Amino acid sequence: MLPLQIEKIYLDEKAERDSVAQTILKALPDIPVEMVQDKRALIRRFSSLPDPIGTGKKRLFITHFYGRRLKPCPGTSNHICCGYYVINAITNCPLDCSYCVLQGYLNNPFLTLYTNWDDLFQEVEAFLSTDRQSLLRLGTGELSDSLALESIIPLSQALMPFFTERHHAILELKTKSANVNSLLHLNHRGKTVVSWSLNPPQIIEGEEKGTAPLKERIDAARKCQEKGYPLGFHFDPLIYHEDWEKGYPETILQLFKEIDPGGVVWISLGGFRYPPKLKPIAEERFPKTKVFLGELFPGKDSKFRYLKEIRVEMYQKMVGWLREVDPDLFIYLCMESKEVWERVFGWAPENSRHLNRMFEKRLKEFSDR
Repeated sequence: MLPLQIEKIYLDEKAERDSVAQTILKALPDIPVEMVQDKRALIRRFSSLPDPIGTGKKRLFITHFYGRRLKPCPGTSNHICCGYYVINAITNCPLDCSYCVLQGYLNNPFLTLYTNWDDLFQEVEAFLSTDRQSLLRLGTGELSDSLALESIIPLSQALMPFFTERHHAILELKTKSANVNSLLHLNHRGKTVVSWSLNPPQIIEGEEKGTAPLKERIDAARKCQEKGYPLGFHFDPLIYHEDWEKGYPETILQLFKEIDPGGVVWISLGGFRYPPKLKPIAEERFPKTKVFLGELFPGKDSKFRYLKEIRVEMYQKMVGWLREVDPDLFIYLCMESKEVWERVFGWAPENSRHLNRMFEKRLKEFSDR
């Protein structure tokens, strides 16, 4: 994994006195700081750069956010979704995957930290208080990697103690990094799931710039498992390529040489999909990318996806390889239709609510061991 490089900090004057902002500035004492009064003018200034996305990954913008930062996972219409909620305290990611949807989604190119964490915690607490019967799953890995910035922005270390006191909520930290050392001494009480997005080394090296190699991710997962953390793994996106039937089973074997499958709470499978505007952006930034070479066609949600037959074949084989390791692994499909579920597993959740109940049952069974 490449070392984190922050070249400059932009500090919104409204956030200057925040304790979180001061913590970050102390952690990066040698990085130049520019005070900002008008964030929109700052963003406009960068829009004319040759690669504002790439440049923005090395610039940290510290500011406030006054809207909602806890939202349902956007999911996909006409597909079964799992009832997950996302916490957005940081937007953008220092890692640079060729297929990352954030390239065409965010209108702010900077690594952006929203420092008013007290407001965030109050929002999460208010949300959790509205439903004390369900077992709710929340995570920070939608608009940024959960742990890639942890060495300078200790958000996960702040969130974890909060969740240890909430008996009906689970925090998931989803990453492609190996930055777990700051978590190993914490008392998580089984309320935090640490999870990794995985692909074969060929894909990691060619399409996931700046991320930890597969071995480092697995080593980090093993360290977390030794400290009692529940683990999750996400084979998402599954990328159809020439050697996929060799690369994915080898990745699974390498994973479970180090990881006890009994400590894995869930595994997701999701085929590569993308909104139409992503392709020209990604191909300009990554001229050698091969992720768009497959048979990809627009689906009901307007996202481009592999043909259904290709997705079903990949899912069926992935499930088979995983079941060879442990037939009791909890495997689910991310953003897929009921028809695809039925063809892969021989059954399907009735709807998104049914899948959410299955997660609740899984978590309760897992915690009772």
